[in-house]
Amino acid sequence: MKVVCFGELMLRLAPENYYRISQAEKYLATFGGAEANVAVSLCNYGIDAGFVSKIPDNDIGRHCLNTLRYYGVDTTKVTRGGERLGIYFVEKGASQRPSKVIYDRAWSAISLAQPEDFDWDAIFEGAEWFHFTGITPALSDSMAAITETACRKAKEKGLTISCDLNYRKKLWTREKAGQVMDKLCKYVDVCIANEEDAADVFGIHAAGTDINSGKLDHEGYKDVAKQLADRFGFKYVAITLRGSISANDNDWAAMLYDGKECYFSRSYRIHIVDRVGGGDSFGAGLIYGLLNGFDAQQTIEYAVAASCLKQTIEGDFNQVTVSEVMALAGGNASGRVQR
Repeated sequence: MKVVCFGELMLRLAPENYYRISQAEKYLATFGGAEANVAVSLCNYGIDAGFVSKIPDNDIGRHCLNTLRYYGVDTTKVTRGGERLGIYFVEKGASQRPSKVIYDRAWSAISLAQPEDFDWDAIFEGAEWFHFTGITPALSDSMAAITETACRKAKEKGLTISCDLNYRKKLWTREKAGQVMDKLCKYVDVCIANEEDAADVFGIHAAGTDINSGKLDHEGYKDVAKQLADRFGFKYVAITLRGSISANDNDWAAMLYDGKECYFSRSYRIHIVDRVGGGDSFGAGLIYGLLNGFDAQQTIEYAVAASCLKQTIEGDFNQVTVSEVMALAGGNASGRVQR
């Protein structure tokens, strides 16, 4: 594995179309999870990526791992055990009604994992990059400790470490998130965040910005990125910029800070099909660009274009190729039929 992604894979249950959970009579069952989503995207781009987790040794667990294998993800370092796979329900929003996520992931196999479940020397053999998100240490105190061990081992072995802050208020408090992520971010080279994450986890706010009105101030985000980099020594800070017009229509862009300069991508007006996994596809695009030696502007353009396309696709996984992302990043945004 060239890139190792560590986290929880869950069963995703979604009502059809725009039905609310309260009125749904049937659900579409798929799989998803932040780090697994990144691994799938990278495999679609031809990168050797693997997923590390703890999955129940039952039919549901086998099905979810087979799904990852279908996309080429290496699952050989997944630990089998535990009683249940986490579940989450997704209700797609429309117009002024926001999307909603309900978790049923307490006591999942990965949340109860122990240090001896993961041999990090074996897991990181031949790897160049380690990716995790703030969701993983939020699952339990044991997972926070295991994630810190993984980061320390990855740093010892010279891997590049990336982390998407991904604050989830339904999993832990701001205070707990700040304490845990403060320890973990000292190992991180590439930090991925949005304006809410930086504020919720570290109390760093973007001045002159109102995400609910869609007002975004570039100078405020430059300051957020610089504060994060100065505090933790990040080599790169990537911040996604989402202007929410409605649940269906968003403006989408991002910024990459390399410790010296800030690089802003072009902005896309997206009519959203499914926004879940949008941030993960951005992270995968960022990793792909940096692994392939893109310059900062090329990297942020690729990551934003990849994420833009993902939000037009059902499900957690990004189903696009490098050529499709390159075409959009290069300016082909008409959406005309390709014959």
